[in-house]
Amino acid sequence: MTAVISHPVPSAVSWVERPLLPKAPTGIAGLDEVTGGGLPRGRPTLVCGPAGCGKTLLGMEFLVRGITEYGEPGVFLAFEETAGDLAANVASLGFDLTRMQADGLLAVDHVNVVRADMDETGEWDLDGLFIRLGAAIDAVKARRVVLDTIENLFGAFSDAATVRSELRRLFGWLKERGVTAVVTGERGEGALTRHGIEEYVSDCVIVLDHRVIEQTSTRRLRILKYRGSLHGTNEYPFFIGEHGLSVLPITSLGLQHAVSEERVSTGNARLDGMLGGPGVFRGSSILVSGTAGTGKSTIVAQFCEAACARGERALYIAFEESAPQIIRNMASVGIDLARWMAAGLLQFHCVRPSVLGLEAHLLAMQTLVEDFQPSLVAMDPITNLIGAGQGIEVSAMLTREIDYLKGQGITAIFSGLSSGSELTSSDQQIASLIDTWLLVKAIDGNGERNRALYILKSRGMAHSNQVREFLITDDGIEFIDVYVGQHHVLTGSARASQEADERSKATALKQDIEQRQLNLERRRKSVEAQAAIMWREFQAEADIVERLRQQGSSAGEVREEERVEQGRLRSADADGTGAVEASAVD
Repeated sequence: MTAVISHPVPSAVSWVERPLLPKAPTGIAGLDEVTGGGLPRGRPTLVCGPAGCGKTLLGMEFLVRGITEYGEPGVFLAFEETAGDLAANVASLGFDLTRMQADGLLAVDHVNVVRADMDETGEWDLDGLFIRLGAAIDAVKARRVVLDTIENLFGAFSDAATVRSELRRLFGWLKERGVTAVVTGERGEGALTRHGIEEYVSDCVIVLDHRVIEQTSTRRLRILKYRGSLHGTNEYPFFIGEHGLSVLPITSLGLQHAVSEERVSTGNARLDGMLGGPGVFRGSSILVSGTAGTGKSTIVAQFCEAACARGERALYIAFEESAPQIIRNMASVGIDLARWMAAGLLQFHCVRPSVLGLEAHLLAMQTLVEDFQPSLVAMDPITNLIGAGQGIEVSAMLTREIDYLKGQGITAIFSGLSSGSELTSSDQQIASLIDTWLLVKAIDGNGERNRALYILKSRGMAHSNQVREFLITDDGIEFIDVYVGQHHVLTGSARASQEADERSKATALKQDIEQRQLNLERRRKSVEAQAAIMWREFQAEADIVERLRQQGSSAGEVREEERVEQGRLRSADADGTGAVEASAVD
């Protein structure tokens, strides 16, 4: 059946439908991403590489996943290992070949090709092999076939022309049967395979590589060609773990992960305030970088404790210390991680970076996340991963980690060790990927060393641009304001001395003000007393003046009455006018 998908056409407004090549999903983690959905259905795929790179395992997992996940029976035709050896080898991965064979879903056949037992005379062909393989396909109604490895089949023959001809017939026969086939081949000299023709007749070619760089073993996968389909063309690291192969495709991880508006606390109210109040966005990435001894791990542990206190799970991946050591150290500063472990909310994964390659670390982290389902993942410190790979490899691995955690909606906090004022390469490699960057530093002066923190960046939130001194106390981290002096910032005992001097000056000023207020109060009372005396004197004088005024007024009235009376007595007129006139004359 042909599937269709819509693609935008740059030169037109409408959308058109384009047919897609039918594909058979492999079920191998990451491989379907880089192949755009799986291997070409009904066509042969060549998987080539040196010994030990994982060719046989890829073919076997392709069959097992097809049976268990997609209901497609398969046939494994081996030219090197016996059926018993194959079953034993993959049993550790959880693949039960014996049960699948008993259920009629898998046929495993071994064709023993020994050059010493063969004598090449005249022409030969693969008709017998076709009959044997066809019978196995019909017996289980196989939809998938694996041939491992093709060199062992043709190694006994010296006629190059016949080998090439029969190789073409084999690939053509597989395509005619409509089975999705995986054919494995050994790396040749100057060619992908020993015969140099398999890559040309295959519709898809996957190249595996196994290399050792600075004593660290790594595996790489590359899709050399894929007829009729777009595919990833880069080299992708892959890892063989306890559940099979895992391909880690960085370029297939898009930037479509969802984001959350929810803010979660850092575990410190003052630090939350520096980040705008509520804390950091859920699902964001946080980097705490600084020199040794500046409290990076303590800040990371506080993030974990805050997540557990909310009833969420936290995964702590440590590259330097063991879990008991971290628990003991954090308990000394009031961070009790032991109780969260007992409650099943905190899980530690402690490992040296040199034990595994970069892709193994990434796969281990993804496996832990899938099993534990945390809401926060802490990695302390990521700087140590640099020793497990080279610069570009470390950068790619860290990018994969951050993208994976963001895709899962998991808040991630990393610590990074820097040297002095210089940022490390790991810091610079993930600087553009980090959402919130906290920089802790040591401030030396006055014969002591103090700690300070500031926010280098925090996407999507208004954050403080101030430097904050912090103390690691018995109750965790305590942030305090640094003292900005006349010429520079003061911390530690210098700040305490300056603050004590200011308190002394403030106390002296307060006492001086109080004394002046007391003196002023006494002066006020003295002035009020003097004013009272003067007022009483004034009032007494006013009383005297009033009495005199009243006395003068009364005397005038008496004299007037006496003059009137005298005039009346002297006047002869009956109406008294003469008395008045006489009085006036007098």
